[in-house]
Amino acid sequence: MKTAQLSRRSLVLTAAAFAAALAAPARAQSALPLRIGYVPVIGAAALYVLDRAGWAREAGLDIRLAKFDSGPAAIQAIASGSLDMLAIGIAPIAVARSRGLDVQVVSAAGTGGSAFLAAPPLADAFAKSGNDPAAALAAFHQANGRAAKIGTLPPGGVPTVALNYWFFKTHKVVRADVEIVAIGIEALQGAILAGAVDGGTVLEPSATIVQRRNPRLRVIATARDKFPEVPGVVIAATGAFEKAHPDAVGTMVALVLRATELIQSDPKAAAPYVAEVLGGGLVTPDIMAAALASPAAAYVTDPRAIVAPVEKLLEYQVEIGDFATAPKTERLFETKYFDAAQMKMGK
Repeated sequence: MKTAQLSRRSLVLTAAAFAAALAAPARAQSALPLRIGYVPVIGAAALYVLDRAGWAREAGLDIRLAKFDSGPAAIQAIASGSLDMLAIGIAPIAVARSRGLDVQVVSAAGTGGSAFLAAPPLADAFAKSGNDPAAALAAFHQANGRAAKIGTLPPGGVPTVALNYWFFKTHKVVRADVEIVAIGIEALQGAILAGAVDGGTVLEPSATIVQRRNPRLRVIATARDKFPEVPGVVIAATGAFEKAHPDAVGTMVALVLRATELIQSDPKAAAPYVAEVLGGGLVTPDIMAAALASPAAAYVTDPRAIVAPVEKLLEYQVEIGDFATAPKTERLFETKYFDAAQMKMGK
């Protein structure tokens, strides 16, 4: 998808006119409640922007966000009927649909979203090896008399899948040279800052935050380096909500596109909205703007752009034992809402 080339002023004017077109029929009636489950990662930044900027309310949608620590937990909630849409990683949605849950991806949102950071001893080993993980980890093992301890998210998470792919599929790392430890999102940030691990896969904006706090930590690779075009967050809707409110789904997808254009063209303008959700009042907009502009993440909205990477991801997850067979992607992606939004925006 091409990066927006609009000036900030023209973007605001275009977005305002577009929002008015969306909102006009909706203002005649009360706002439609829309329950959206999300995992607090930067790949869902468009959702945070369209909600906190008030665009959804202007368009007739009363968004009610529900935060989850993992995709599977959000899937359980949507299966129970307590959610209408999701902004989470693709794998749990694909698995859920393959098991009969009526849910479809209606928009992509982001790819990547994490970075592999290393403390100085491990970073030096990577530098001397030309960033070859197998050589770097072997050299670290020999120099320190132990395997490097690497922190990452629990199994099944996209950052962990990308790490395994980079280590063991692409570079054939000797397993005795590395100890991979599964840690939660917030705990991993603390573990790296405390030196409890030698390196780890850190989600944005945590990757930017920990580097600001300890500039000696070095980014070795991003998720997109480790697994090219690795899919991140997608926007999905239940079949029940889509059938009952197709216009609302279309409005949401159009707002995701609008928010994505703002993130791409002016991350400083988008940052305060994202910080409200991800920062907990502790992350300043300038740090969030840096995280939004980080090469660790890209903001992609066309569902077609992630179909092939999703299939590759799911196939690899079978190899590493995340599930027995790869979920089918047939009819997993619904593109009509994206296409309609593109047409409305004159794309």
